[in-house]
Amino acid sequence: MLDDLRRELEALAARGRKRSLRVISARRGPWVKVEGRWLLNLSSNDYLGLSTEISSERILAVLEEFGSGAGAARLLSGNHLYYAELEETLQELYGRPALVFSSGYLANLGVLSGLCSRKDVIFADKLVHASLIDGLRLSGATFFRYPHRDLSALEDLLRKHRGRYRRAIILTESIFSMDGDFPDLPALVELKRRYEALLVVDEAHAVGVFGERGLGLAEEMGVLSEIDVLIGTFGKALGSYGAFVVAEEVVRAYLINRARAFIFTTALPPVVVAASLVGLREAAASSRRRKKVRDLARAFRESLGKTSGGLADQVPILPVIVGGDRETLALSERLFAAGFLAPAIRPPTVPEGTARLRLSLSASMEWEDLRPLVEILRESCD
Repeated sequence: MLDDLRRELEALAARGRKRSLRVISARRGPWVKVEGRWLLNLSSNDYLGLSTEISSERILAVLEEFGSGAGAARLLSGNHLYYAELEETLQELYGRPALVFSSGYLANLGVLSGLCSRKDVIFADKLVHASLIDGLRLSGATFFRYPHRDLSALEDLLRKHRGRYRRAIILTESIFSMDGDFPDLPALVELKRRYEALLVVDEAHAVGVFGERGLGLAEEMGVLSEIDVLIGTFGKALGSYGAFVVAEEVVRAYLINRARAFIFTTALPPVVVAASLVGLREAAASSRRRKKVRDLARAFRESLGKTSGGLADQVPILPVIVGGDRETLALSERLFAAGFLAPAIRPPTVPEGTARLRLSLSASMEWEDLRPLVEILRESCD
């Protein structure tokens, strides 16, 4: 068996797909220290720059009060008071009950496997995150994956298959993490009404960045109350760790009783939940940070001649699609040598032939930090 594993790793290396870990020895805002050098971090999801700026005063007090761990699952003795405070704050912001999960991966597994079974059907965008794909498989439901953002194809599938199943879910991300694009949420709302489906939207990369209060793309597009199950994360723009689900109380109660990814995992440490609470409140009030990162995204695209107009230019994720795995690795290493951390993204994370750099911007960056990067990309991608 070990020999087989070695051969498989060697085959990955030969194709330019073997992954390895780089150690980050220090962080200062958008800068990370790697191998003794300070690099501008273009691979983080810290869109508002909060992960290194959340005040430590209250966090340290929580650590002294509760210690370093929760000690049990939430349904046992791990449901400490900071969970209640965090979920109450989420309900105040979103206008519906919320349930906090221990990670975004577990939230996506829990929602799909908790709400669906063999009698049900899920219609998912082709490019949804791996955790959602795993949730599809774990649920036991029949599922169909429609071409990315192709709502005509989605409606064809709904028309053909919806009537044969008990429950139906339409599943999408709002901001797609590897492409930086987004679907027409109002049109999806119309489809879910027409075909009596639940609309489940993973807002992981939109929370904090979009919407007047940073509640996500659904808030930005005016359809927040129409999203049946909204999934968000604390580990990206909110600067902490964990995830949350916003839905009607009956859905929340159902997940508490049926979502194995919620029931059978240890609760988050109180210190982490307290940090999430601080990050959530800070993000909701951070219109200045939101504007800055969206302005940076627009300026960055304009400098590279990659504008498409409107909201699309304000997404702080810019894919630089190279194609070949080895060529993408080479460009990543060139940027590393120039002072930029931008790891190569290769299949199976992205489709075959679309290996890329996924450049993520943060409100903690300045335009002058990015200017040298623009020159390298212009030269490399011409």
